[in-house]
Amino acid sequence: MELGRIEGTVVSTAKVDRLKGYKLLLVNLINPDMKATSNYVVAVDTVGAGKGEVVIVVRGSSARQAKTLQHVPTDTSIVAIVDSIELKGKIVFDKAAGE
Repeated sequence: MELGRIEGTVVSTAKVDRLKGYKLLLVNLINPDMKATSNYVVAVDTVGAGKGEVVIVVRGSSARQAKTLQHVPTDTSIVAIVDSIELKGKIVFDKAAGE
């Protein structure tokens, strides 16, 4: 699993049938200290994430482990929206506090 921040959406009207109905989001992977890596991935959203939110993404065969994605051609999925991150005893991210 990896951390990322939603930085945009990807719109595609022409796509395989199994991707229809899924929101595709542009995720910038981040380090646990909240610093961006500038390594972007397009991920299938399974949790209703929105712009600016910190999320957990899974890649590879794990990306299809969510029940609704078993037959979807994806190798990156968003599986959680992060509420807080504690690193070395300090809170580095708190969604409720607005970071």
